[in-house]
Formats: sequence, C-alpha cells, structure tokens
Amino acid sequence: MLEFYWGCLITGIIFTLLTVIFDDFLGNMMEGILDALTFDLPGFFNTTVLMSALTTLGGAGILFTLYTSLSHVVIFLLSLCSAFLLSTFFYFLYVKPMERAESSTGFSVKDFIGMVGEVTIPIPKEGYGEIVLSIAGASSNQIAASFDEEEIPSGSKALVIEVREGTLLVSPYEQI
Repeated sequence: MLEFYWGCLITGIIFTLLTVIFDDFLGNMMEGILDALTFDLPGFFNTTVLMSALTTLGGAGILFTLYTSLSHVVIFLLSLCSAFLLSTFFYFLYVKPMERAESSTGFSVKDFIGMVGEVTIPIPKEGYGEIVLSIAGASSNQIAASFDEEEIPSGSKALVIEVREGTLLVSPYEQI
C-alpha cells in the first residue's frame, strides 16, 4: 500500500512541476479530458483541486503508514478524509475566489449599442467621423456615422443606435 501512496504523491508533484513549466497547455488538456464526461461536474472537480487531493492522499498515506500502527483500511480512510478536507479548504480559500476574480477586457462592437460617447472627429451628414466610448475600464475610439443623417460636431455627446458593418451609427445625445 505504501507504493500506492508514493505513486499518488509523485504523480501530484510531477503534475505540479509540469503545470508550472507548461502552464496552460497541460491544464487545458486535463480540463478537456474532464469536459469529455457527458455530465456536468461541479466546480470542485477542477484539475487543480483534484491533483491537490491526489497529492494529499499520497502524502497523508505515507505519513500514517510510517508513523502509526493503524491498519491499512483505517490509514486509507484517514488519508482519504485528509485529502478531502485539504482540497476542500484549497478550493474555497483559493480556487473559488480566483474564479470570481477573472475578468475580461474583450468586447464586441455590439456591446456599444445604447452607450453614450464623445465625438472626437466631426461626423458629417453622409460620411464618417470618430467617437470615443468607455468600456471595460478603457477608452475605445470607433468609426461612426450619423444615424439620422445630420451633422454631429466634435466635442458633443452621441448615443450609439446601431452597428452596421463595423461602423457605429449614432445620434446626437441631448440630456434632458
């Protein structure tokens, strides 16, 4: 049984080292293997959590085997409980908060519909100008055309009505 625990510990350590070295490739491969399952697993069945449980199972099994005179069944159950408890703490104290911390700065031009921006290059009746909009904590300059076919001067506010072929169609925005 000691060989089994050493195998678990060594597998966990090797996976950790490979993850540090190859980062996304190995993690995505393991996530892909778990995605192949036909049913949805809760977030707890994350590759990082599973490998921490495997490593803990191996380490606890080795320690209990070497330093106690308990039976193999009791040692296995204690190791399993240790792995479950430590990986649960790891999940709730590290993995889950990090999942919520992820954010994306990516956006689509469709996200601009309904937003108000400032015209930086005047928009003629027929033709193109430029508008600056704030999205995802940053400013984005976009090509704009008049939706109502009326001139919109530089420095004025404009409301994005529609997006057509990558161009924002805007109307003058007047606050009431």
